[in-house]
Amino acid sequence: MHIHILGICGTFMGSLALLARSLGHTVTGSDANVYPPMSTQLENAGVTIAEGYLVEHLQPAPDLVVVGNAMKRGMDVIEYMLDSGLRYTSGPQFLSEQVLQSRHVIAVAGTHGKTTTTTMLAWILHYAGIDTGFLIGGVPLVDTSDERLQQVFAHSSYLGAEKTVDGSGEKTGYFVIEADEYDSAFFDKRSKFVHYRPCTAILNNLEFDHADIFADLNAIQTQFHHMVRMIPSSGKIIMPAATISLEETLAKGVWTPVWRTAVIDKQSVDYKKDEQNLQHTNDWQAELISADGGQFSISFAGDDEYEHTAIVDWSMSGIHNVNNALVAVAAAYNIGVDIKTACAALSAFAGIKRRMELIGDVNDILVFDDFAHHPTAITTTLDGAKKKLADRRIWAIIEPRSNTMKMGIHQDSLAESAALADHTLWYEPTGLEWGLREVIETATTANPNIGNQQVLSSVEDIIDHISRHATAGDAIVIMSNGGFEGIHQRLLAALSNK
Repeated sequence: MHIHILGICGTFMGSLALLARSLGHTVTGSDANVYPPMSTQLENAGVTIAEGYLVEHLQPAPDLVVVGNAMKRGMDVIEYMLDSGLRYTSGPQFLSEQVLQSRHVIAVAGTHGKTTTTTMLAWILHYAGIDTGFLIGGVPLVDTSDERLQQVFAHSSYLGAEKTVDGSGEKTGYFVIEADEYDSAFFDKRSKFVHYRPCTAILNNLEFDHADIFADLNAIQTQFHHMVRMIPSSGKIIMPAATISLEETLAKGVWTPVWRTAVIDKQSVDYKKDEQNLQHTNDWQAELISADGGQFSISFAGDDEYEHTAIVDWSMSGIHNVNNALVAVAAAYNIGVDIKTACAALSAFAGIKRRMELIGDVNDILVFDDFAHHPTAITTTLDGAKKKLADRRIWAIIEPRSNTMKMGIHQDSLAESAALADHTLWYEPTGLEWGLREVIETATTANPNIGNQQVLSSVEDIIDHISRHATAGDAIVIMSNGGFEGIHQRLLAALSNK
């Protein structure tokens, strides 16, 4: 079958294209914004990509058009598709019908950390020898001599072994899916994850985001609860303890056993103040050994006592990543992977592209690429960077690119979110409907303790500023969920020519 994907370079749709190829389909696609790493991954897999959304891309007619959620009524290609009576579907629906129905689906949902946690969980399962399918909204980094793992994680999706339903009625093949709450298509406004019908679900966190499609937090909680309603009573829900927005969601009704997790730092002031209440209240706990989260132990409650069974010693950092690791270990344990094996897998985990990925070291100036595009994600990323790179001056370069950011929904918390950086450069592109410069200047004037923050209106100005002021021993963290006008390689080139 010939499938054409509209919006193929999105992280979800690009991964879906690779699965469709693995199923034996001929896959082509088109997109308005073609940039790495997804475009490179698709081209290497033999998928033909066309630039733009042109009617001729659907001529001759494919057998099926998979429509990305960036497509809207009024676009020539969409009107042609409808007028011509072409067969079409959404990406989540295609995935559900073609891949997920015969699998035990493990869904990873949340405002932050979906991609990282999904990758961790898939890595653990494959490390343990379970041939699991997965779809990740990013490209894994692979640093291993194991050729089997190199091949599996060469791309952002993998079909995995599909086993038949056994006599007990249990689904015995596994598939790990990044469960996005964004809508499915212009003709299906349900969240993508509603299509997935998971048996195991990680609910990692829940904050207000996607202001372009959700009116408020309660609207997102409603979508999360739609997924919760479909998780069988024989399944499992795994979530961080004391997360009010998630507890409110479960209060609407839950029919599935819940494991709650917590990250414990016994050196923190909060722990020392409330040590008695923090003991023995969670099903799973991670206890920090190093403050930056580079080493920690994981334990599971049994008979009202915690038994520390294994230690993770890895290259990752940040408390948010410790939480991601903890829920991934719990999910793996739920389907039969022992804790020691899971922790050994994470100790060998290299991460994924665009999540504090070191992309260059020029004259002892480290340059990192990170996907953070929400104030909470910016804060947690910088917290991890400061602790891991304690002897370096941290520069943050941030593009407010997400739809929610462009609408100015989080503008009052932006400056505070970057307070941990020593220097922050915000990019204010032409056409931003609210004044980023005024917002940052107002915030830094009111609170001088939130660091040296500037707003620049061109990538060229940012590169010039960094080139003139960054020195050996500094670390630069570039944060954007897009291509950011190729700033990454342009900055590395400029630093090399200093």
